[in-house]
Amino acid sequence: MGAICPKGKISKARRDKRRAQSWKIAVPNLVACGKCGELVRSHHACKACGTYNKKAV
Repeated sequence: MGAICPKGKISKARRDKRRAQSWKIAVPNLVACGKCGELVRSHHACKACGTYNKKAV
């Protein structure tokens, strides 16, 4: 009997605030490549020069 006896009204603002959190899109962290200075996602190989941790991959 879940909907018959609710435990208290949840306001629309509180409900929508909670629902908005699950659909957030995370922005990838970008760092400068150690060799060429190109912006690269952290812990990924550089697409411009093909290096990872200043070593050729």
